Amino acid sequence: MSENPLKVWLDRDGTLLRLRLARPKANIVDAAMIAALRQALAEHRDIPELRAALLDHEGPHFSFGASVDEHMPDQCADMLKSLHALIRDMLDFPLPLLVAIKGQCLGGGLEVAAAGSMLFAAPDAKLGQPEIKLAVFAPAASCLLPERIGQAKAEDLLFSGRSMGADEALATGLIDNLSDDPEAAALAYFDKSLAPSSASTLRFAVRAAREEYRRRVTAKLERVETLYLAELMQTHDAVEGLTAFVEKRPASWKNC
Repeated sequence: MSENPLKVWLDRDGTLLRLRLARPKANIVDAAMIAALRQALAEHRDIPELRAALLDHEGPHFSFGASVDEHMPDQCADMLKSLHALIRDMLDFPLPLLVAIKGQCLGGGLEVAAAGSMLFAAPDAKLGQPEIKLAVFAPAASCLLPERIGQAKAEDLLFSGRSMGADEALATGLIDNLSDDPEAAALAYFDKSLAPSSASTLRFAVRAAREEYRRRVTAKLERVETLYLAELMQTHDAVEGLTAFVEKRPASWKNC
C-alpha cells in the first residue's frame, strides 16, 4: 500500500488547493487517509491567496468507503472520532471545497464528499450509504444528507442502503454538476466563478453562508456519534454484520 494516500499541491498560481485520493481503486477512507486529509486542510487553510480547494481521486472510483476492519468493536471509537473530526474540519474550512467524483462513492467516501461545498460527478457515478446492509448506520451521512437533499430522500438512502446513479443524484441535489470530466468542470467553475473574487471577501462569504448549517451538523454529529458507540455497537447484530462481512459469510441476525 502506498505510503502517501493523498496527493497535495497548489494549482492556479497558488490560489487553488488540490487534494487527490491516491490509493486506487478503492481509495479507502482509513486512518491514514483521514489523517492526511486533516493535515492538508490544516496546513493550507490560512494561505491568504487561496480561494478554494478541489478534492478528487486517482483511479476509476472516488471511494468504496471507510475501512470495515476499523469499524470493528476494538477500533470503531477511534475510527469514528477521527472521521468525524475530518468532517468538522471540512465544514470549518474557510473557503469553498469542490469535489469531483467518478465511479463508486460509497459509505465514508460519500460522507467525506457530502461535507464539500459543490459536488461535480461523472455519468458513471454511483453514490450511496450501504452501511445498513452491515447492520450499522452512517453517522455523518445521517447529519449531512438531510441538509443536502431533504429528509425523505436522505432516509431512502440511509434506510435502504441503495446507490443513486448520477442522473438521480443530480435531480435530488446530491450532486450539483454532471459532466463527462468532473475535474475539468470543477476547474472551469473555479476559474469562472471563484478565481476573480477577493480571497479575503470570499472567506467572509463562506462564513456567512455556512454558519448555521455548520452549527446544526456538528451539534447533531456529536449526538449521533454517541448513539453509534454507546448503543448500536452494544448490539449483537451490529457486531455480527461487520464480522460476517469480514469473514465473507451470510450474517445471522438476532434482531437485538
